[in-house]
Amino acid sequence: MAIKQLTIFHTNDIHSCFDNWSQTVAYIKKNRDENTLYLELGDHTDRSNALTEATYGKGNVELLNEAGVDYGTIGNNEGITFSKDQLESLYEQATFPVIVANVFSENEARPKWMKPFVIHTMKSGLKIGVIGITAPFSRFYEQLGWKVKAPLPLLKELLPQVRKQADIVIFMSHLGLTKDEEIAERISGIDVILGAHTHHVLPNGKWVGDTLIAQTGKHGAFLGKVTLDYDDSVHRIKQRQASLLDLKEKPKDLDTDKILERMKVQASEILSEPIAVIPKPLPVHWQKQTEFGQLLCDAVTEWCGKEIGMLNAGVLLESLEQGVVTKADIHRICPHPINPCTVKVTGAQLEKTIKRALTKELTDLELKGFGFRGKILGVMLFTGIEIEQQSSMIQIKVLNKPLNKEKVYSVATLDMYTFGYLFPDFSDSTEKQYFMPEFLRDVLAWKLTQKWA
Repeated sequence: MAIKQLTIFHTNDIHSCFDNWSQTVAYIKKNRDENTLYLELGDHTDRSNALTEATYGKGNVELLNEAGVDYGTIGNNEGITFSKDQLESLYEQATFPVIVANVFSENEARPKWMKPFVIHTMKSGLKIGVIGITAPFSRFYEQLGWKVKAPLPLLKELLPQVRKQADIVIFMSHLGLTKDEEIAERISGIDVILGAHTHHVLPNGKWVGDTLIAQTGKHGAFLGKVTLDYDDSVHRIKQRQASLLDLKEKPKDLDTDKILERMKVQASEILSEPIAVIPKPLPVHWQKQTEFGQLLCDAVTEWCGKEIGMLNAGVLLESLEQGVVTKADIHRICPHPINPCTVKVTGAQLEKTIKRALTKELTDLELKGFGFRGKILGVMLFTGIEIEQQSSMIQIKVLNKPLNKEKVYSVATLDMYTFGYLFPDFSDSTEKQYFMPEFLRDVLAWKLTQKWA
């Protein structure tokens, strides 16, 4: 019996949280050998971290090079929080290929660093097929100048090509656990799905049919490890198992620490650029309307070219003191990778949305996800909309006229309200426009510069 062994280390959804990164790199360097691969599943970057913001993610790529990544894929943070030019240049210095099959330029070409799949031959002769696919946020990718294809049909097309050439097939997925489970149920021939995006912690992986799914949570709390034994005499995997390693107390990697230290100095220098000099303090309060919060709401409305707008006070994390305001200040108080957008809704839908926004459930919500990096949502702020509350009665005026339930309104707001459960009528709107690649903080900087350059 000729057993060939393979160990795969994998990370996902680091989100530029480097608390345990040095320990992770040290462990991988010490414990890898000729039978080991290290795969990175995307969302390593997060522009809410000043180190990533200042280097437009290239510092993250340097860290991945130092870690010895063999193959990576992109998550939505790489794919849609950078402009097309920034993403195209992001991996220019990468020492590893990026495997993503479903993202293309408009002419269906790919950047030179991007491959749909690879066949990796280990020193033992074992052939590993690796396919990568990322979450298809079509509208966002298209507005940035990319094309993105649906995962399932593309995977069905690629898998036979890869399976024909490989002993073991690994699918690098930045699609989320539910989608991974669906793929494992509907498509045979994938040995291991290394997952990401939904931040699930799977201590020993999860079996769906004949496919093992592994995912490590988020922020580098764990390093994923998958081991496989392949019997070369019968051309079959004899065993597969997944585990998670907690490395918080393990030794650090000195070279990684040096890179992180240098990135901090570099970020401090780049983000020290002044953008405005404000003549008075601008306090923030998450549960009250403030001049600062209103300034931002008005700015987003103006940026989107609309007359009415709404956003929560909690998107501003801190007050600004009188005096010079730098890029670092703006990034610190408004770190979210959130884009302005407009939605069209009927007056009836707008009324429902406003009433929901006024509930304690929403104003006190400690939101996680959708790009929000704050503590709580806070009160909803409005531009061009007036709310009068008398006991249980709520009266709404839009541009000084009573809200008309039949009329269609175009509202300037934030993209996070168009995802999921926050405001279903915004989410369900079929007429949305996203303003990209600018973030909410870019709109804030624009308005402060315009007002107090």
